[in-house]
Amino acid sequence: MSSTLKVGLVQQQAWPDKARSLQESDAGIRELAGKGAELILLQELHATHYFCQTEDDSLFDLAEPLDGPSAKHLADLAVELDIVLVGSLFERRAAGLYHNTAVVFDRQRGRVGHYRKMHIPDDPGFYEKFYFTPGDAEEDAGFEPIETSVGRLGVLVCWDQWYPEAARLMALAGADLLLYPTAIGWHPPDDDPEKQRQKDAWTLIQRSHGVANGLPVMVANRVGHEADPSNATSGIDFWGGSFICGPQGEILAQAGDDTTQLLVELDMTRSERVRRAWPYLRDRRVDAYADLTKRYRDR
Repeated sequence: MSSTLKVGLVQQQAWPDKARSLQESDAGIRELAGKGAELILLQELHATHYFCQTEDDSLFDLAEPLDGPSAKHLADLAVELDIVLVGSLFERRAAGLYHNTAVVFDRQRGRVGHYRKMHIPDDPGFYEKFYFTPGDAEEDAGFEPIETSVGRLGVLVCWDQWYPEAARLMALAGADLLLYPTAIGWHPPDDDPEKQRQKDAWTLIQRSHGVANGLPVMVANRVGHEADPSNATSGIDFWGGSFICGPQGEILAQAGDDTTQLLVELDMTRSERVRRAWPYLRDRRVDAYADLTKRYRDR
Protein backbone atom coordinates (compact mmCIF):
# COMPACT_ATOMS: atom_id res chain seq x y z
CA MET A 1 0.00 0.00 0.00
CA SER A 2 1.28 3.48 -0.91
CA SER A 3 2.15 5.95 1.86
CA THR A 4 -0.44 8.37 0.43
CA LEU A 5 -3.85 7.70 -1.07
CA LYS A 6 -6.17 10.10 -2.88
CA VAL A 7 -9.73 9.36 -1.82
CA GLY A 8 -13.00 10.92 -2.84
CA LEU A 9 -16.71 10.65 -2.22
CA VAL A 10 -19.84 11.71 -4.06
CA GLN A 11 -22.70 13.45 -2.25
CA GLN A 12 -25.81 13.61 -4.42
CA GLN A 13 -29.54 13.62 -4.81
CA ALA A 14 -31.20 10.45 -6.02
CA TRP A 15 -34.48 9.62 -7.75
CA PRO A 16 -36.72 6.59 -8.39
CA ASP A 17 -35.33 6.65 -11.95
CA LYS A 18 -32.16 4.54 -11.75
CA ALA A 19 -30.73 5.92 -14.97
CA ARG A 20 -31.01 9.49 -13.70
CA SER A 21 -29.53 8.61 -10.30
CA LEU A 22 -26.64 6.68 -11.80
CA GLN A 23 -25.98 9.51 -14.24
CA GLU A 24 -25.59 11.83 -11.23
CA SER A 25 -23.22 9.34 -9.61
CA ASP A 26 -21.24 8.98 -12.83
CA ALA A 27 -20.65 12.73 -13.10
CA GLY A 28 -19.21 12.88 -9.60
CA ILE A 29 -17.11 9.74 -10.04
CA ARG A 30 -15.61 11.02 -13.29
CA GLU A 31 -14.81 14.40 -11.80
CA LEU A 32 -13.01 12.80 -8.85
CA ALA A 33 -11.16 10.29 -11.02
CA GLY A 34 -10.05 13.14 -13.27
CA LYS A 35 -8.48 14.77 -10.20
CA GLY A 36 -6.56 11.63 -9.32
CA ALA A 37 -8.86 9.86 -6.84
CA GLU A 38 -7.94 6.18 -6.55
CA LEU A 39 -10.72 5.24 -4.10
CA ILE A 40 -14.25 6.65 -4.48
CA LEU A 41 -17.21 6.12 -2.13
CA LEU A 42 -20.88 6.50 -3.06
CA GLN A 43 -23.77 6.96 -0.66
CA GLU A 44 -26.23 4.33 0.51
CA LEU A 45 -28.81 3.26 -2.12
CA HIS A 46 -27.51 5.89 -4.54
CA ALA A 47 -29.24 4.34 -7.56
CA THR A 48 -32.77 4.99 -6.26
CA HIS A 49 -34.76 7.27 -4.00
CA TYR A 50 -34.81 6.29 -0.32
CA PHE A 51 -37.79 3.97 -0.72
CA CYS A 52 -37.91 2.82 2.92
CA GLN A 53 -40.16 5.71 4.00
CA THR A 54 -43.12 3.45 3.44
CA GLU A 55 -43.86 -0.30 3.35
CA ASP A 56 -44.79 -1.22 -0.22
CA ASP A 57 -44.09 -4.70 -1.54
CA SER A 58 -44.07 -3.47 -5.14
CA LEU A 59 -40.78 -1.69 -4.34
CA PHE A 60 -39.00 -5.03 -4.11
CA ASP A 61 -38.96 -4.77 -7.90
CA LEU A 62 -36.14 -2.22 -7.50
CA ALA A 63 -33.80 -4.93 -6.19
CA GLU A 64 -31.09 -6.50 -8.34
CA PRO A 65 -28.64 -9.38 -7.93
CA LEU A 66 -24.98 -8.73 -7.17
CA ASP A 67 -24.19 -9.19 -10.85
CA GLY A 68 -27.17 -7.18 -12.10
CA PRO A 69 -27.17 -4.11 -14.38
CA SER A 70 -26.33 -1.54 -11.69
CA ALA A 71 -23.38 -3.59 -10.48
CA LYS A 72 -22.18 -4.09 -14.04
CA HIS A 73 -22.42 -0.35 -14.63
CA LEU A 74 -20.24 0.35 -11.57
CA ALA A 75 -17.79 -2.40 -12.47
CA ASP A 76 -17.37 -0.97 -15.98
CA LEU A 77 -16.69 2.48 -14.53
CA ALA A 78 -14.03 1.08 -12.20
CA VAL A 79 -12.32 -0.58 -15.17
CA GLU A 80 -12.56 2.46 -17.42
CA LEU A 81 -11.30 4.93 -14.79
CA ASP A 82 -8.87 2.51 -13.10
CA ILE A 83 -10.25 3.16 -9.62
CA VAL A 84 -11.50 1.32 -6.57
CA LEU A 85 -15.21 2.10 -6.35
CA VAL A 86 -17.52 1.44 -3.40
CA GLY A 87 -21.18 1.43 -4.41
CA SER A 88 -24.49 0.42 -2.84
CA LEU A 89 -27.18 -1.97 -4.04
CA PHE A 90 -30.65 -3.03 -3.01
CA GLU A 91 -29.72 -6.67 -3.46
CA ARG A 92 -32.10 -9.44 -4.49
CA ARG A 93 -30.38 -12.56 -3.20
CA ALA A 94 -33.33 -14.91 -3.72
CA ALA A 95 -37.10 -14.71 -3.87
CA GLY A 96 -38.17 -13.06 -0.63
CA LEU A 97 -34.57 -12.47 0.52
CA TYR A 98 -33.15 -8.98 0.08
CA HIS A 99 -30.20 -7.06 1.49
CA ASN A 100 -28.83 -3.53 1.72
CA THR A 101 -25.42 -4.29 0.28
CA ALA A 102 -22.23 -2.33 -0.26
CA VAL A 103 -20.16 -3.59 -3.19
CA VAL A 104 -16.48 -2.99 -3.93
CA PHE A 105 -15.00 -2.97 -7.44
CA ASP A 106 -11.22 -2.94 -7.84
CA ARG A 107 -9.98 -1.53 -11.14
CA GLN A 108 -9.66 -4.34 -13.72
CA ARG A 109 -10.49 -7.08 -11.21
CA GLY A 110 -14.19 -6.38 -11.01
CA ARG A 111 -16.14 -7.02 -7.82
CA VAL A 112 -13.73 -8.08 -5.09
CA GLY A 113 -16.13 -8.12 -2.18
CA HIS A 114 -19.42 -7.04 -0.67
CA TYR A 115 -20.81 -6.25 2.75
CA ARG A 116 -24.45 -6.79 3.72
CA LYS A 117 -25.69 -4.25 6.24
CA MET A 118 -25.76 -5.84 9.69
CA HIS A 119 -27.76 -3.35 11.78
CA ILE A 120 -31.22 -2.70 10.31
CA PRO A 121 -33.34 0.16 11.69
CA ASP A 122 -37.12 0.27 11.94
CA ASP A 123 -38.40 3.75 12.72
CA PRO A 124 -41.02 6.10 11.27
CA GLY A 125 -39.77 6.98 7.81
CA PHE A 126 -37.00 4.36 7.99
CA TYR A 127 -38.85 1.04 7.66
CA GLU A 128 -35.79 -0.95 6.62
CA LYS A 129 -36.70 -4.18 8.41
CA PHE A 130 -39.56 -4.56 5.93
CA TYR A 131 -37.08 -4.63 3.03
CA PHE A 132 -33.71 -5.87 4.28
CA THR A 133 -32.45 -9.04 5.88
CA PRO A 134 -29.34 -8.31 7.98
CA GLY A 135 -26.03 -9.79 6.92
CA ASP A 136 -25.00 -12.99 8.63
CA ALA A 137 -21.76 -13.01 10.61
CA GLU A 138 -20.98 -16.57 9.55
CA GLU A 139 -22.26 -16.73 6.01
CA ASP A 140 -21.27 -13.20 4.94
CA ALA A 141 -18.01 -13.05 6.92
CA GLY A 142 -19.59 -10.36 9.11
CA PHE A 143 -17.33 -7.47 9.97
CA GLU A 144 -14.49 -8.42 7.66
CA PRO A 145 -12.47 -5.85 5.67
CA ILE A 146 -12.37 -6.18 1.90
CA GLU A 147 -8.92 -6.54 0.32
CA THR A 148 -8.26 -4.09 -2.52
CA SER A 149 -5.31 -2.64 -4.41
CA VAL A 150 -5.46 0.48 -2.19
CA GLY A 151 -5.73 -1.31 1.16
CA ARG A 152 -8.15 -3.20 3.37
CA LEU A 153 -11.51 -1.42 3.42
CA GLY A 154 -13.71 -1.65 6.51
CA VAL A 155 -17.01 -1.06 4.73
CA LEU A 156 -20.10 -0.59 6.90
CA VAL A 157 -23.51 0.90 6.03
CA CYS A 158 -25.47 3.76 7.63
CA TRP A 159 -27.13 2.45 10.85
CA ASP A 160 -23.95 0.44 11.47
CA GLN A 161 -22.25 3.80 12.06
CA TRP A 162 -23.82 4.17 15.51
CA TYR A 163 -22.25 0.96 16.81
CA PRO A 164 -18.67 1.12 18.11
CA GLU A 165 -18.55 -2.69 18.07
CA ALA A 166 -18.79 -2.75 14.27
CA ALA A 167 -15.95 -0.27 13.79
CA ARG A 168 -13.78 -2.01 16.39
CA LEU A 169 -14.25 -5.44 14.81
CA MET A 170 -13.25 -4.03 11.42
CA ALA A 171 -10.16 -2.46 13.01
CA LEU A 172 -9.26 -5.69 14.81
CA ALA A 173 -9.45 -7.50 11.47
CA GLY A 174 -6.88 -5.13 9.97
CA ALA A 175 -8.95 -2.45 8.19
CA ASP A 176 -6.92 0.48 6.87
CA LEU A 177 -9.95 2.78 6.53
CA LEU A 178 -13.57 2.83 7.70
CA LEU A 179 -16.19 3.69 5.05
CA TYR A 180 -19.86 4.47 5.69
CA PRO A 181 -22.28 4.88 2.76
CA THR A 182 -25.26 6.61 4.38
CA ALA A 183 -28.82 7.88 3.96
CA ILE A 184 -29.83 10.05 6.91
CA GLY A 185 -31.84 13.22 7.30
CA TRP A 186 -34.32 15.23 9.30
CA HIS A 187 -38.07 15.09 9.55
CA PRO A 188 -39.04 18.61 8.44
CA PRO A 189 -41.22 19.33 11.53
CA ASP A 190 -38.21 19.01 13.90
CA ASP A 191 -37.10 22.39 15.24
CA ASP A 192 -33.67 23.79 14.41
CA PRO A 193 -32.00 22.99 17.77
CA GLU A 194 -33.12 19.34 17.51
CA LYS A 195 -31.89 19.13 13.93
CA GLN A 196 -28.50 20.45 14.96
CA ARG A 197 -28.25 17.97 17.84
CA GLN A 198 -29.01 15.06 15.51
CA LYS A 199 -26.47 16.10 12.90
CA ASP A 200 -23.77 16.87 15.48
CA ALA A 201 -24.28 13.45 17.09
CA TRP A 202 -24.04 11.74 13.70
CA THR A 203 -20.76 13.46 12.88
CA LEU A 204 -19.35 12.98 16.38
CA ILE A 205 -20.01 9.24 16.64
CA GLN A 206 -18.24 8.49 13.37
CA ARG A 207 -15.28 10.73 14.15
CA SER A 208 -15.05 8.89 17.47
CA HIS A 209 -14.69 5.58 15.60
CA GLY A 210 -11.67 7.09 13.87
CA VAL A 211 -10.22 8.17 17.22
CA ALA A 212 -10.89 4.90 19.05
CA ASN A 213 -9.36 2.81 16.28
CA GLY A 214 -6.70 5.14 14.90
CA LEU A 215 -8.16 4.99 11.37
CA PRO A 216 -9.29 7.44 8.69
CA VAL A 217 -13.06 7.54 8.13
CA MET A 218 -15.06 8.32 4.98
CA VAL A 219 -18.79 9.07 5.19
CA ALA A 220 -21.02 9.70 2.15
CA ASN A 221 -24.59 10.92 2.74
CA ARG A 222 -27.33 11.96 0.32
CA VAL A 223 -28.99 15.38 -0.07
CA GLY A 224 -32.35 16.81 -1.02
CA HIS A 225 -35.95 16.48 0.08
CA GLU A 226 -37.64 13.16 -0.65
CA ALA A 227 -41.40 13.02 -0.19
CA ASP A 228 -43.14 10.19 1.64
CA PRO A 229 -45.18 8.47 -1.11
CA SER A 230 -47.73 7.32 1.48
CA ASN A 231 -48.23 10.92 2.71
CA ALA A 232 -48.12 9.60 6.27
CA THR A 233 -45.24 11.98 7.05
CA SER A 234 -43.80 15.15 5.56
CA GLY A 235 -40.88 13.21 4.06
CA ILE A 236 -37.17 13.51 4.82
CA ASP A 237 -34.70 16.33 4.28
CA PHE A 238 -31.39 14.54 3.76
CA TRP A 239 -28.79 16.77 5.36
CA GLY A 240 -25.64 15.86 3.43
CA GLY A 241 -22.68 16.76 5.64
CA SER A 242 -20.49 14.02 4.13
CA PHE A 243 -16.96 14.12 5.47
CA ILE A 244 -13.52 12.57 5.55
CA CYS A 245 -11.55 12.58 8.79
CA GLY A 246 -8.15 11.37 9.89
CA PRO A 247 -7.17 8.83 12.56
CA GLN A 248 -7.53 11.36 15.38
CA GLY A 249 -10.99 12.36 14.20
CA GLU A 250 -9.66 15.52 12.56
CA ILE A 251 -11.95 16.77 9.80
CA LEU A 252 -10.04 16.86 6.52
CA ALA A 253 -12.99 17.79 4.30
CA GLN A 254 -16.71 18.25 4.88
CA ALA A 255 -19.62 18.95 2.56
CA GLY A 256 -22.63 21.18 2.99
CA ASP A 257 -26.14 20.25 1.93
CA ASP A 258 -25.75 20.33 -1.85
CA THR A 259 -24.59 17.95 -4.57
CA THR A 260 -20.81 17.93 -4.42
CA GLN A 261 -17.67 15.82 -4.22
CA LEU A 262 -14.92 15.69 -1.60
CA LEU A 263 -11.29 14.87 -2.42
CA VAL A 264 -8.52 14.31 0.14
CA GLU A 265 -4.99 12.95 0.00
CA LEU A 266 -4.61 10.69 3.02
CA ASP A 267 -1.29 10.02 4.69
CA MET A 268 -1.63 6.28 5.18
CA THR A 269 1.34 6.18 7.58
CA ARG A 270 -0.48 8.29 10.18
CA SER A 271 -2.47 5.40 11.64
CA GLU A 272 0.76 3.64 12.63
CA ARG A 273 2.12 6.79 14.28
CA VAL A 274 -1.13 7.59 16.04
CA ARG A 275 -1.53 4.06 17.37
CA ARG A 276 2.00 4.13 18.79
CA ALA A 277 1.18 7.30 20.73
CA TRP A 278 -2.36 6.23 21.70
CA PRO A 279 -2.18 2.41 22.04
CA TYR A 280 -5.85 1.68 22.70
CA LEU A 281 -5.61 -1.77 21.13
CA ARG A 282 -2.68 -2.68 23.40
CA ASP A 283 -4.50 -1.67 26.59
CA ARG A 284 -7.85 -3.32 25.89
CA ARG A 285 -8.96 -5.61 28.74
CA VAL A 286 -10.14 -8.43 26.53
CA ASP A 287 -10.38 -10.67 29.58
CA ALA A 288 -13.12 -8.46 31.04
CA TYR A 289 -15.42 -7.87 28.05
CA ALA A 290 -17.45 -11.10 27.93
CA ASP A 291 -20.65 -9.29 28.89
CA LEU A 292 -20.55 -7.32 25.63
CA THR A 293 -22.16 -10.34 23.99
CA LYS A 294 -25.23 -9.92 26.20
CA ARG A 295 -28.22 -7.81 25.17
CA TYR A 296 -28.23 -6.10 28.58
CA ARG A 297 -26.69 -6.70 32.00
CA ASP A 298 -29.58 -7.21 34.41
CA ARG A 299 -28.56 -6.77 38.05
